Amino acid sequence: MHIEVSGLNKSFGDFHAVRDVSFSIEKGHLIGLLGPSGGGKTSILRMLAGLETPSSGDIVFHGKRVNDLPPQERGIGFVFQNYALFKHMTVYDNVAFGLKIKKFSKSQIRDRVMELVELTGLKGFEHRYPHQLSGGQRQRVAFARALAPEPQLLLLDEPFAAIDAKIRQELRTWLKEMIERVGITSIFVTHDQDEAIEVADEIMIINKGRLEQKGSPWDIYKSPQTQFVASFIGESTIVEDVSKLKGFEEAAGWPGAQALIRPEFIEVGNPSEFRLQSATEQGKIKHVHFRGSEWMVEVEVGNVTLITYRSLEKEMLHPGDEVRVLVHRAYMFNQSDSWMMENRLKEDPMPIHI
Repeated sequence: MHIEVSGLNKSFGDFHAVRDVSFSIEKGHLIGLLGPSGGGKTSILRMLAGLETPSSGDIVFHGKRVNDLPPQERGIGFVFQNYALFKHMTVYDNVAFGLKIKKFSKSQIRDRVMELVELTGLKGFEHRYPHQLSGGQRQRVAFARALAPEPQLLLLDEPFAAIDAKIRQELRTWLKEMIERVGITSIFVTHDQDEAIEVADEIMIINKGRLEQKGSPWDIYKSPQTQFVASFIGESTIVEDVSKLKGFEEAAGWPGAQALIRPEFIEVGNPSEFRLQSATEQGKIKHVHFRGSEWMVEVEVGNVTLITYRSLEKEMLHPGDEVRVLVHRAYMFNQSDSWMMENRLKEDPMPIHI
């Protein structure tokens, strides 16, 4: 299903939940609606589903305006955060529910339910009740039930929020693989950026009811269009006056501009580790956190605390250590523009890794 949304607004009394949102989604894409709680993500999802009526704007599915169509006529499957399974029904009957409402024949229902039970890894659990399943299994039942009537669009509202971390990680991979196999256009709401980056083909960043940016996870990470997007995606430090750092003196020519510095833009270590001493700053280690595959290092440079990563293969640093710090680049922002600024004292640009 190809989706076009233009000028979408939603108000609840004096509260403007969604403000002039426009976007398009290609058929078969998996889109993540990402942003802070209360930003308008679920309101957008519910308007697409027909559970809320837009205050203004148009929602178009495959060239047809659907603003006034009820949910059951939009060709949508909806997966809720709390599963919303029927407790008194077995897995089989939960998955079959929508098919029975649409008056499919018994043989059609049986074939479709067994197909989905196989697809979702629930074979052998058909006669169990929800209370006999794990959280991950219950969510798979919810997916299967939503897919049973063969909807053209699948909507998921924080589908992994009620599941523990280990199972949530497994379900992310499973969901992406399943949707690719089925080929269904899908939109899921999340406030977890790791989840969105890992699962989505494209991400839409929603903040205060507005669409801040839409693009692939990599494009949004490397080329944020607003200060909010740059600070929301990934770990970073906002520096009010980056011109005080070596190699960034030219930033003084941009009054009011701020700099956002990501961890991978920074190197920290002992003086012997740096070829270009002239481009480095004096720093002091504040904290060192073990992250499994690397160290996360907090280092003070002047009155600013920067965050960076350090390989486990390098000499370990400790709080209080005097070190050298090299800032390779920074994102610059002002009221109307954003751009990348490189450290003019260093020679070769450092590749960005995520």
